[in-house]
Amino acid sequence: MIIGVGIDVAEIDRFGAALDRTPELANRLFIPEELMLPSGERRGIASLAARFAAKEAVAKALGAPGGLHWTDAEVYVEDSGRPRLRVRGTVERCAATLGVRSWHVSLSHDAGVASAVVIAEG
Repeated sequence: MIIGVGIDVAEIDRFGAALDRTPELANRLFIPEELMLPSGERRGIASLAARFAAKEAVAKALGAPGGLHWTDAEVYVEDSGRPRLRVRGTVERCAATLGVRSWHVSLSHDAGVASAVVIAEG
């Protein structure tokens, strides 16, 4: 059963400018592992913008409640390349209250825009 669906887009240049203006913003939005590629290099702005869109989409899939912490929704990639979502803390508690048992996430970026779709399944 689908409990919620969220979709969000982020303009890549605008997101990058926000990170440049406010360097500590990256640490408020992402856990350290999200900022790095498996190779150990820093993740690019387009990829970070897609992850930010996914976090916004998570909130929408949960009905946009207040009090969620950005770092309580982690986007990671399986060895196969498939993006996945790991939740903890505020997001995990909200999801449990709604009966969410699994997540589906899709990320994309092209033509200056990053997007994400998240499905919360019960």
